[in-house]
Amino acid sequence: MATAIQTQFKRDILDGETNEQVTSLLQQNLINLVDLALLMKQAHWNVFGPNFRSIHLQLDEIIATVRGGSDEVAERIAALGVAADGRSCTVAASSDLADYPREFVDVKQTITLVADATKTTIDSLRSAIETLGDLDPISEDMLIAIAGPMEKHLWMLQAQEA
Repeated sequence: MATAIQTQFKRDILDGETNEQVTSLLQQNLINLVDLALLMKQAHWNVFGPNFRSIHLQLDEIIATVRGGSDEVAERIAALGVAADGRSCTVAASSDLADYPREFVDVKQTITLVADATKTTIDSLRSAIETLGDLDPISEDMLIAIAGPMEKHLWMLQAQEA
């Protein structure tokens, strides 16, 4: 995925090729995080069945974590001199997440679908973390800080699957 046009910053943090690699990795994770937040909001609005209230509220907690992470990633991309792209057309075209149903979804299936989407996002974060270690430890550290709480949310989702 090509990154957006660089700004006119006079002082580069990373050299050109490294900056391109780092911002490209960050951009893909931004897309996945934005999509995950949207997917979870869709799930939040349309979940039904036994234990509705607890999963409804839990999804809002996860969304807050995901939105915070997406903001961190977008701001890191901008700090590296590239415009972050979280537009709906970009997210729809490039997300690694599976489509979420438009319809009402029962609690059990909601948990499974949301856990799957969370795992896909974590896998993308972990893949980028592995690569970023040699390229940019600041971005690597940021993604580690995002992945930890995401993994905790995944644990709490999976604990509800029977």
